[in-house]
Amino acid sequence: MSTAKIAYIQAGWHADITDGCKQAFVEEMGRKGYAGSDIEFFSAPGSLEIPLVSKKLASTGRYLAVCASGLVVDGGIYRHEFVAQAVINGLVQVSLETGVPVLSAVLTPQQFHEHEAHHRFFEQHMFVKGKELAEACDAIIRTAAAIERAED
Repeated sequence: MSTAKIAYIQAGWHADITDGCKQAFVEEMGRKGYAGSDIEFFSAPGSLEIPLVSKKLASTGRYLAVCASGLVVDGGIYRHEFVAQAVINGLVQVSLETGVPVLSAVLTPQQFHEHEAHHRFFEQHMFVKGKELAEACDAIIRTAAAIERAED
């Protein structure tokens, strides 16, 4: 679609669950006319590190958008609400500071338990989120392009 790329960051924690998001994202972006080579993949240790990686990528000027996926769960050590809020606030701040759209499929479920039923549910849900992330990514890229044309 363009010579500019899309950055996709995936948190390492719970990657077995969030891999479906990445897969659905790539498939949907393909349906929207983006080639596999239009997307570059990066990893962050956990969701809390995604805003920093996002800022470093957005600051390069190489990306039309930065997309992120992760799963923030209550691990018993600290409240997952703290991490979720920090991640989302950080992503919004990166977008505002750099002007590069930063989109999130970092899920923060109220209830998550390490058993088969929850794994299966969230694996399936991440496919839905991956498709939605691709739709949002394409929409914001098109909106940004329309704004640039209007400014010329």
